[in-house]
Amino acid sequence: MRHLPRLSVIALIAAMPGQALAAPDAGDSDGDRAIIVTALPPPPSADAYGSEEISGDRLHMTASGNVEEALARIAGFQQFRRSDGRSANLSGQGITLRGIGGNATSRTLLLRDGVPIADAFFGYIPFTALPLGDIASVDVTRGSGSGPFGAGALAGVISLHSTPLAARAPLVAELAGGSDDSWRGRAAVTLPLGAGHVGIDIAHAQSDGFWTTPVGQRVAASVPARYRASSLSLTGEAPISDAVAMQTRISLFRDARTLRFAGADNGGDGADFSLRLVGNAQDRQHWQWDILGWVQARDFSNIVVSANSFRPTLDQYATPTIGWGARVELRAPVMGSARLPIRLRFGGEYRGANGEALENALAASGAVTRMRRAGGETAIGGIWAEGDVASGPLSLTLGARYDHYWLTEGHFAEALGDGTPLSQQIFAKRQGNILGARGAASYDLGGGLTLRAAAYTGFRLPTLNELYRGFTVFPVVTRANAALAPERLRGGEVALDWRHGDDAAFAITLFDNRLRHAIANVTIGPNLRERQNVDAVHAQGVEGSVMLRLGQFRIDGALSYSDARVVASGGAAALNGLRPAQSPVWSGGAILNWQMPWGGVAQFALRHVGAQFEDDRNVDVLPGYTACDLMFRQPITARLTVEASIENITNVRILTRNVAGSVDLGASRSLWLGLRWQGI
Repeated sequence: MRHLPRLSVIALIAAMPGQALAAPDAGDSDGDRAIIVTALPPPPSADAYGSEEISGDRLHMTASGNVEEALARIAGFQQFRRSDGRSANLSGQGITLRGIGGNATSRTLLLRDGVPIADAFFGYIPFTALPLGDIASVDVTRGSGSGPFGAGALAGVISLHSTPLAARAPLVAELAGGSDDSWRGRAAVTLPLGAGHVGIDIAHAQSDGFWTTPVGQRVAASVPARYRASSLSLTGEAPISDAVAMQTRISLFRDARTLRFAGADNGGDGADFSLRLVGNAQDRQHWQWDILGWVQARDFSNIVVSANSFRPTLDQYATPTIGWGARVELRAPVMGSARLPIRLRFGGEYRGANGEALENALAASGAVTRMRRAGGETAIGGIWAEGDVASGPLSLTLGARYDHYWLTEGHFAEALGDGTPLSQQIFAKRQGNILGARGAASYDLGGGLTLRAAAYTGFRLPTLNELYRGFTVFPVVTRANAALAPERLRGGEVALDWRHGDDAAFAITLFDNRLRHAIANVTIGPNLRERQNVDAVHAQGVEGSVMLRLGQFRIDGALSYSDARVVASGGAAALNGLRPAQSPVWSGGAILNWQMPWGGVAQFALRHVGAQFEDDRNVDVLPGYTACDLMFRQPITARLTVEASIENITNVRILTRNVAGSVDLGASRSLWLGLRWQGI
């Protein structure tokens, strides 16, 4: 990728904090370091919006070791398709919540230490760049919309928090092997440097793959879903002064997959760099501030193989994309009185992206018949303010946001294989304003009960991919649409939460979300679709969760019901009243953890996904399924732990694609055995 070398050098230099740091405390003879706080604490409004925290212990107990599996335990969480990173097209791994649906682009904002992770061209999540072992906790805020989060937070925000370097062991090494000649490994080294730390994380996973094609549909060209994925990150954390801390990171990843047919390869690589400065993070009596900047360099490639000739028909050989952004948040000292504290915070954000898809259409002989280029540039800048006030058992929060966006440099060009131009389109520049607001209230009823309610708005700009680049999933062609308008959401919810210390908890939430101008892949002819804004997607439903500790046992359960319907007129009227594609009505799961008397842990996990439709016309059904996993973890010594797991114990058949009976299958039963070393 052409952007990586220069960006890597810049980021590696910036990530070395040693010269800018104070010397270690002379009295710190044992070499211990205080944990450097590199993020502001959650604001009071987090409770009013029902933010849920998932601890690292719960996240890391996953049979597959994939971050997607850990996030799939969140009530209402879904990827565009049911397949994970081992058998999905990378560009289709968009995420959402609450059954709002999607078209492979994320409608939920995923952050890692405050930095947006979604690809700037397609909107997918590169889960390969997020090793599960480095995540300390996850905060989930559903339906938060406008406020500090900005574009993309339509159905909520999922925030991943890395383990502070000072809290990590000097050396962590993990190695596991599994079915289908699969293996994964990770090594993490943490070193003191001045008054801070530097962490190096390396991860790799690969497999000969499982069969996604049913036996009856296999041909000579059929192959298992092979994959290879690697990531490397270098992180620096350091105090700049007594009140200011710095975190800087560069993350590199490479992902390569082969799907269904020999030669049907797709994958991507990237280099992400971020720098964060936080001031007075633990002092609410003075101004607190958070300054964050990031650059994202990505590439993607994909070869489409015909299901008739089994030869390549399209070579999307490069999609060079640069995304960038900066964010500032300021929090005023606590105002008002002890009985009526008032907290104000405000800030601004700017994000931009520039990318282009380069692809060649191929004849059966392999000769290039068409050459295409499509891309453009997007930018958005916003300011926001929010206030919280508490009076006894009542807490209130209210916020507003203003954004201005630009869509520029949009283009599409096509030429014959010899370079003779066929067509060239330069799309008109567009810009616009978006106003948003959110508010919430919570009331402590006593006895551990809390009643809360919230109303909010949100928005998402169409991606460069949606605006300018069409695609084909044989035999269906989907056309781009440069006239797409931003998606806008209005929603509300009411909830009742109950907690009894750390032993029991229960929550139930009723929600009503209406996504106006929803971008959908609309069928306009036989095997022909176009991205269009339909009037709306209206989702109403209920989410519930429960936690119960019984001695050495812990039970966690989550269930989501979402009755989502398309509201459409005009050319898309045939979709009116139908369910959005890839959106199940029911989803949920349960986890039983047993802390064994001899120090080990056993976990039984069950997940259920209800029936959903492959297509916008609700013709091709993906049946519901219920799958189970089993995992054991047992310390052998103080530093060495052995792990064993079984995915999909009953080998349930999971359909991940169904186009007129041509289907793909999800992960079959697989066994894993691994070792983990933690120490010096």
